[in-house]
Amino acid sequence: MELKYFCSSSVSASEVIHAERTYSTLLSSFKHKVGVRFSTQFKCRRGLFLRTYASDNTYLADKAVSSVGSDNLAAETSPYYVNGINGSGLSLFSTNLRVLDAFDDEYGGVVIDPDRLSAKPSVFAPMLRFSLSHWKKMGKKGIWLKLPLEQSDLVPIAVKEGFQYHHAEPGYVMLTYWIPEGPCMLPANASHQVGVGGFVINDNNEVLVVQEKHCSPATLGLWKIPTGFILEAEEIYTGAVREVKEETGVDTEFIEVIAFRHAHNVAFEKSDLFFICMLRPLSSRIIVDEHEIEAAKWMPLVEFVKQPLIQEDSMFKKIIDIFIARLGKRYCGLATHQIVSKFDGKPSSLYYNVIDNEDISCVGN
Repeated sequence: MELKYFCSSSVSASEVIHAERTYSTLLSSFKHKVGVRFSTQFKCRRGLFLRTYASDNTYLADKAVSSVGSDNLAAETSPYYVNGINGSGLSLFSTNLRVLDAFDDEYGGVVIDPDRLSAKPSVFAPMLRFSLSHWKKMGKKGIWLKLPLEQSDLVPIAVKEGFQYHHAEPGYVMLTYWIPEGPCMLPANASHQVGVGGFVINDNNEVLVVQEKHCSPATLGLWKIPTGFILEAEEIYTGAVREVKEETGVDTEFIEVIAFRHAHNVAFEKSDLFFICMLRPLSSRIIVDEHEIEAAKWMPLVEFVKQPLIQEDSMFKKIIDIFIARLGKRYCGLATHQIVSKFDGKPSSLYYNVIDNEDISCVGN
């Protein structure tokens, strides 16, 4: 036997009385098995709700459950359902709901606490739905939901409720939900990847160059400067020094950024910023990274410039021209300076041009 939802506004009074008598009889026998007594009171929020009492007459249902924040107290009355399968028995289920643990961001939005999410989809789904309803009433805007890899089975539930993918990292996926009508004002995912290249030249006018193991057919056989991507929270200048060390084993010192390239739709529709850095060698012995690099060597600058692939490519050729101009003190790049801003109180790297020596004239044309 199953008790189905109904509303007294949609049924006759005689049907309500009949149902009340029927369920009173069922619950009267049921209370002896579980030690709980019931009040056969009908509520018309969503159907037939049953209030429960413990053996000491303590009222169990309709208790408020608080969420984070003094202005976020919210709960939904706990309906208790009596269900049976083919009349074989009765069971009791509680659906007490509360707002998910979260904290407000500075833009009128909400960041859900990923460490306090239920791992059970059957619990998470109604709580998420109820929380969204509550935050809408509170006038919240953007909702951020970070789901760890071990809770990836909650992703389809969030998507079904209207969440959208924002970005993913190896250990989690971030989803967002925009409540107000109109365009979403949440910041988009990162639009750029950042790469660096290290131009290293020694006192013998030799350039440190590599041949990569994995390269496109267009650059097959090309001797090029060491390059790579900046790591998370890594400076441009430290990234350039690190990449040269990893690929060749040569220690270097950052001097300047001599140029940077901005390109679009490079990888997975992302844009690309590539910084060419001039570095001073502090060692000369080469130790090749066997995972990435096929070969590495010190190559005379003249031979490096004469490579057909460099001569035929306007981008490569222009970078070489800038580098040679810098060696001839006819051009100055951008040095890094650590500056603390009052806006966030944190040190930042500002790259700009400073003339320290009178014999250097910078022509940045």
